[in-house]
Amino acid sequence: MAQWTSAVGAAQLGRLLNSQQDRPAGPGTRRPPAYRALADGIRLLVLEGRVPVAARLPAERELALALSVSRTTVAAAYEALRAEGFLESRRGAGSWTAVPAGNPLPARGLEPLPPEALGSLIDLGCAALPAPEPWLTRAVQGALEELPPYAHTHGDYPAGLPVLRAMIAERYTARGIPTMPEQIMVTTGAMGAIDAICHLFGGRGERIAVESPSYANILQLMREAGARLVPVAMAEGLTGWDMDRWRQVLREAAPRIAYVVADFHNPTGALADEDQRRRLVDAARSAGTVLVADETMSELWLDEGVEMPRPVCGFDPAGSTVVTVGSASKAFWAGMRIGWVRAAPDVIRSLVAARAYADLGTPVLEQLAVNWLFGTGGWEQAVELRRAQARQNRDDLLTALRRELPTWEFEVPQGGLTLWVRAGGLSGSRLAEAGERVGVRVPSGPRFGVDGAFEGYVRLPFTVGGAVADEAAGRLAAAARLVEAGASGGGEAPRTFVA
Repeated sequence: MAQWTSAVGAAQLGRLLNSQQDRPAGPGTRRPPAYRALADGIRLLVLEGRVPVAARLPAERELALALSVSRTTVAAAYEALRAEGFLESRRGAGSWTAVPAGNPLPARGLEPLPPEALGSLIDLGCAALPAPEPWLTRAVQGALEELPPYAHTHGDYPAGLPVLRAMIAERYTARGIPTMPEQIMVTTGAMGAIDAICHLFGGRGERIAVESPSYANILQLMREAGARLVPVAMAEGLTGWDMDRWRQVLREAAPRIAYVVADFHNPTGALADEDQRRRLVDAARSAGTVLVADETMSELWLDEGVEMPRPVCGFDPAGSTVVTVGSASKAFWAGMRIGWVRAAPDVIRSLVAARAYADLGTPVLEQLAVNWLFGTGGWEQAVELRRAQARQNRDDLLTALRRELPTWEFEVPQGGLTLWVRAGGLSGSRLAEAGERVGVRVPSGPRFGVDGAFEGYVRLPFTVGGAVADEAAGRLAAAARLVEAGASGGGEAPRTFVA
């Protein structure tokens, strides 16, 4: 019986290896042998989760042909990986990726660190802040007071509690988008919402257009659902969305779904203006594409005087083209797993019907807690506290980065929770690996792209401030020095493997 559960083709592996870029070596710096560079490249892909564990690798001859190297080079690289515990082989079954005993499995997404690891490692992987107290405690206490009538029911509400659906609909109406409760479904976080939408509209093999870069966990969710991702490049800096490019992709690729984060985009922090939103909705409508607008960051403006454009669904109030996803997880607390979908009533009915075969419904107590926050004004006060925390953390992080890593480049977003950083010509994947060794966890750029894009970037969240931000920047600088010195090659400069 084969030990591998998936496979990576020679051409795909070649593209991933080619995406790994490093600073050119200085004069007199020794280069590792070709087999060592190849082994290091594959090892990094496994550690990053970009090649999954238990994935069958191409045969030696096939990979050698794809990379235009000798079969001896590939054989030596595979042998080195086997010796280090990153490859297992069996006659007749081929070779498949592994991790050495005692090493954690690489994360495919951006899961938060377990609490026991927080003392030794600064976590810059998860863009989430601690709960804004006392509002979490007050919301739960308020929910407990409202719970008794619901405790006498079966507790399953596939569309969400009627009181919360009505409250969310009222909030959209107050923003100038008339909405009925029948246009709302409550979900288990934004991830639960997008998962349901992808299964309804985007069956296996369907095309989904995504921003490039985009939110790593959503990209992985779509891959796991069998979607064919069609990346649409973002414009440079914070200018965001290239509408001519979007219109061309939607017209020519005809994706079933397009996924966008127009409000303080994750990871770049860009904010789409009203003209971009209008043109994006028009292009999606013309192409027959369902436009999924993720507005989980929409209330997290950080600078004074930011004028928020109309929501994307404001250009499609009936919900025939735009399906909107919202959530309490970013604006309030990641532990409050309440999200919602706003769409046309027939879409909501289809999503609710399909849910019977998934999770049946969202926890009642958490729904009541969010409803309490919305109904008492506690939400606005909690979110204002959240903005103040994120603003101070952002400013502390920027100061520390400019001091410790002056060659790193970024544009400062006016809101959201993330900073998209060009890492001074270094490989984001190698920085992530070196960061683990010096006590800082940072996600590399390729997590946010398709097929190895953005190797020269990392994403930094606004989740630490003060002395911790200073320490985090110092550890990132130490990781950068390790990469520059080629620490992974035993003192030799790291080599980019170019096929």
